[in-house]
Amino acid sequence: MKTIRDLDINGKRVLIRVDFNVPLNEQDEITDDLRIRTVLPTIQYALDQGAKVILASHRGRPKGRRVEKYSLAPVVERLAELIGKEVLLAPDCIGSEVRKMVDLWMVGTGCLLLENLRFHPGEEANDPAFSKQLALLADVYINDAFAVSHRAHASVAGVTEHVKEKAAGLLLDKEMSFFHRSVDEPQRPLVAIVGGAKVSGKLEALTNMLNKVDCLLIGGAMANTFLKSQGYSVGASKVEDDLLDNARQLLVDAKKKGVKVYLPVDVIAADRFAADAVCKQVTIQDILENWMALDIGPASVICFSEVLADAKTIIWNGPMGAFEMDAYARGTMALAHTVASAHALSITGGGDSNAAVRQSGEADNISYMSTGGGAFLMLMEGKELPGVQALEA
Repeated sequence: MKTIRDLDINGKRVLIRVDFNVPLNEQDEITDDLRIRTVLPTIQYALDQGAKVILASHRGRPKGRRVEKYSLAPVVERLAELIGKEVLLAPDCIGSEVRKMVDLWMVGTGCLLLENLRFHPGEEANDPAFSKQLALLADVYINDAFAVSHRAHASVAGVTEHVKEKAAGLLLDKEMSFFHRSVDEPQRPLVAIVGGAKVSGKLEALTNMLNKVDCLLIGGAMANTFLKSQGYSVGASKVEDDLLDNARQLLVDAKKKGVKVYLPVDVIAADRFAADAVCKQVTIQDILENWMALDIGPASVICFSEVLADAKTIIWNGPMGAFEMDAYARGTMALAHTVASAHALSITGGGDSNAAVRQSGEADNISYMSTGGGAFLMLMEGKELPGVQALEA
């Protein structure tokens, strides 16, 4: 897979697929510009090399029609501030008017930002005609949107079939490099922390990671399914009863492969799912019938932390509890501090995991925070990303 540094882009039209799907408040102000800042190195490199820079992104889910609240207009001012150059928003992402704007755009002026790709149904459908229309804007295609590289969309996969030169941006290259360093050629012990709400969304990842990791720490609501599969009563906790056999088999398979799996030994249980609920620490044997586990307990934190203390590589996907509520955030926050202080290569993936790390104040002490939850999870499942496959081809 080539990167943008491997291509001669001087004077060429360079179409860069980015992810500017940023969160906004009610005043249409950007509340978190991380997705813009992470692609700045690629944009700046292209500008420095004398390229005509055209940026393409989606925002929200307009479902193939023009919905003004999903316009990329709020991004323009912030991006212009960050690069110190002009940013112009095109009225659309394809068509003769947009092609004319690209032709008239002067090299070195700044960036031309195309309007929301998902205003057209052809984007998510990976329609060849739509892909060709995008390709008409470019001499070179660069994918720097790791977060959507697990989607076989027109701007991610289809367009590459119609542009002669294609490569990865600096962010995508960095994401793939860190993942391969942590999973394919890790320093051992390699410990994976997997949490979140559902086993169903991460079963493939868990199964595949048994072939990679030395230890697996399971927390969050998904741990309830594993605990129940082992005969524990978990009260009113969230459980996927249809996956009890799968959870049980995964633990059997882990033992056969020599992978140590750690489940919570205690939890913070509450009488209802609410910030002001009555809650208390109990062992997993003592969860009351109508109570629910909403965080791992302090004994589990100690156990998990001891495993992490010996790790040389740590991958983390999913929180240990309902960390959005203060009463159930301590387990996740404690692990964030432990991972941050570990003498290990540490990588977090997924919006919740990254949000938890930022909430803990440890973002600067994590080796790498991946920008893509779905793409990161697909890599954990052992699958190739369509966006990366398209560049390798």
